[in-house]
Formats: sequence, structure tokens, C-alpha cells
Amino acid sequence: MMTFSAQTRVALSDPEAIIAPVCEHMLEHGGIARTEDGVRTLEFSGARARFSLTNDGTLVDVEADSLESLYFVRVAVASHILEFAEPASPTIVWHGDGDDLARPPNFQILRITAVQDITPHMRRISFHGDNVARFAGMSALHLNLLCQHPDLAAPQWPTVGSNGLAQWGDPARRPAFRKYTVRSLDVAAGRLDIDFVLHADAGPGSALAETARIGAEIGVIGPGGGGLVDADWYLFAGDETALPAIARMLECLPAQTRGKAFIEVPDKSEVQQLKFRAGIEVTWLHRNGAAAGTTSLLIDAVRSTILPDDESSVYVWAGCEFATFRQIRSYCRGELGLNKEQHLVVSYWNRGNNSE
Repeated sequence: MMTFSAQTRVALSDPEAIIAPVCEHMLEHGGIARTEDGVRTLEFSGARARFSLTNDGTLVDVEADSLESLYFVRVAVASHILEFAEPASPTIVWHGDGDDLARPPNFQILRITAVQDITPHMRRISFHGDNVARFAGMSALHLNLLCQHPDLAAPQWPTVGSNGLAQWGDPARRPAFRKYTVRSLDVAAGRLDIDFVLHADAGPGSALAETARIGAEIGVIGPGGGGLVDADWYLFAGDETALPAIARMLECLPAQTRGKAFIEVPDKSEVQQLKFRAGIEVTWLHRNGAAAGTTSLLIDAVRSTILPDDESSVYVWAGCEFATFRQIRSYCRGELGLNKEQHLVVSYWNRGNNSE
């Protein structure tokens, strides 16, 4: 039952040329579209949006089963209308539930409570917050850290504009967003741990970790998805940037699962002692002086792995540098013939590109 609602009326010079591609695009994000009596409807899990042409403009009605879902559908609708209307910039003002939102509902401020180097190049930072429970479970594996602009003396937090989108007091110095894995958490204690790779050409995330101090406040937005699919047999592959995700997933697997995990690190000093119940064979791949993103260690290991030929369900998860990501994804879809429900291969970084 949809219990939260809001609406806006938008003046568009050619409504059909904008609303039609907005709805088409939403299909890629799990939306279901239909048109009846000239009214376009988009349905999502727990939310819906309707677009009606009137004499006063395009009326957009949104409904959701929670205030947070309502916020997200307002953001999705408004941001895509503005995108497809460019170079025009139509005015969007929402009325209804959510008008009094001061901050995005998926935003919170955490406080640093501990900093620990667990290997020479991996730093674990513990954060404390009032609502870390939202990051429990494998469907909440990631979050976005707000890395503040170095020119600001005080952190800048987002507010919610009348168009439903996040706004910043100083847009030119808005924080950089960096996605990280929630390595572990203690809901009862309100503690959340994130592991950071420290490297010489530090980007905003690594720089945040290098300068972290107890008591500092860090803004986070999330959780984000990308969790683990149930299977009998797993193949994990990743470099040190994916190590926190692989480690957390291994810890969450039941004892009866089987498989292999290949983890690439600079050298043996970066090997971690992982504790888990599942029957996963972990192999550490050492670059031994080679630069990250320049070896074929991961793709060679993946290609050498023989998947079970019995009735076991199989899932492949990989996270690594962009070039290796493309090789592994192509191998999974081509030679292995895995469908999209059987694998998730992601690029965690791109060698030579430090942009957001």
C-alpha cells in the first residue's frame, strides 16, 4: 500500500520528447512502464510515478510505501527530466510528503573512533553512528564517503532542494564521492569498519584515510547494492581494492558452500588472515614489484579454474582494475557462457584515471 505521495507540475516545451525517453531509460533500472488513456506510469518496487499532460503543464504524481522510497523516486524523476530537457532547465517544485526533509534520508554523519594499519598499505578506520544497522546484510555492501574539498575549513553537508535533489551551500567545492565496502559492523555498538588502500598517488578516498583523526566527522550516503547471490560454488577474484568486499562475503557464506578465491596483492606483507566457515580455497597472488593493474595474474587464475560440472549452482564475483575487469567479464560471458544472474564483474578503478 502506497502511503506517501507528492506531485509537481512541470512546464515542458515538448513533453512527449522528454517524458518518453525518461520512461524508456527507467526500464534499465528495473522500472515497469505502461500507458493508458494518455497517462504514462512507471512502477518500481515500493514506488510508482505517473505522468499526465494537462493544460497547465506535465503533472507528475509519485507514490511510495516509505518516505525514503518517495525521496528516491522524486530524485529519479527530477534528475532525468532535467537531463533529457537540456539545454532547457525546467522548474521542478515538489509538494506533499517529504517537503520538510532537511537532509537526504540516506545521508548520515559518522564519527571516527579508531584508526589501525592492518598491513603496510591497508588502513582500517572505525566509525560510530546512530543508524549503522542500515548497512547490515549483503544487500548493503557499499556506501559513498563524502571526501570534503581541501579548501573548506568545515565540512559541507547536503540539503534537499525544492526539486528533491541534493543541494550544496558551495557547489563549486562540493565533496567528492568515493564508494567503499563496509568491511564489518557491530550494530549493537554502533560501529562500522572500512578498509582503505593507501598508495602514493592518493585520490580523495586514500587522502581521507591518510589524514584520518579520532573524532573527525565524515558524511556517508548509502547503502548501495552489489551484494552476493546465493550459490553452491563460488569463484572470487580481485586485487587489494576488492579485498574488503571479498573478505566480508567469505565471512557471510554458509559452511557448506565451496569454491575458490584469488586475491592479488603487492607482496606477501599484504596478505591478511581471513576467517570464514565456507570451504573456499584462497590463493594469494603477489605482484612482487610490478605496478598494480599491469599484470595478468587475475585473468590467468580465472582462466585456469575449472567450474564444477555437476548440478551445483555457480556464481563468479570479481572486482579489479578496468582492463582486467573487461577481460574477466568477457571470459565469463563468452567462454564460460554465464548469464547475468551467474556473475558480477566490476571495475573498482582505472589505471591512469583518478577522476570520480
